[in-house]
Amino acid sequence: MFAALTGLGLSTAAGLNAYIPLLVVGVLANLTDAVKLPDGYAWLSNWGVLAIIAVLLAAEMVLDKVPVVDSVNDAIQTVVRPASGGVVFSATNAAAELDGSTWMTANPWASWLLGIVVALAVHALKSATRPVINAGTAGVGAPVASAAEDAGALGMSLIAVFVPLLVIVALALLALVAWWAIRRVRRFRVRKRSRPHPPPG
Repeated sequence: MFAALTGLGLSTAAGLNAYIPLLVVGVLANLTDAVKLPDGYAWLSNWGVLAIIAVLLAAEMVLDKVPVVDSVNDAIQTVVRPASGGVVFSATNAAAELDGSTWMTANPWASWLLGIVVALAVHALKSATRPVINAGTAGVGAPVASAAEDAGALGMSLIAVFVPLLVIVALALLALVAWWAIRRVRRFRVRKRSRPHPPPG
């Protein structure tokens, strides 16, 4: 059960930022006993790989804080974030331990699918709300929202590894934020459609 919550928490974090949970898992696997990477995932603890992830993270943190550029970055990350979610779910051995399921152990693709779906759902919400935040704040909200997402990804990653039971609480809070964000997006689109268009010429 705890392993499943760890996988869910990390893949949720990947939906916010693809590189933070990868970096957290890789560094902790090297320096602590909190993460034990299963066979086939030793590459994630390689310091050379982690250095590349750190560089990509630095670029992501800059690009995601610039209005308009953040939307382009989100489009690119539509592939990267779900893939990261699949990796971190599988790399923490969550699938093998998910409720002691022998089916999950025999079908490792299922852990990838779970991680991908969770990360993709979070990414879709983030991508939909960012243009609304940018338009509503004239771009000023972009760096604030991005910093909050980065902090959320780091916090969720650490909670998932060290206090997986709290992932339930974190996911409940995220669901509330998602509900609020979806309402804001819908209102924004309704206002945009109802706005009178200037006559041609």
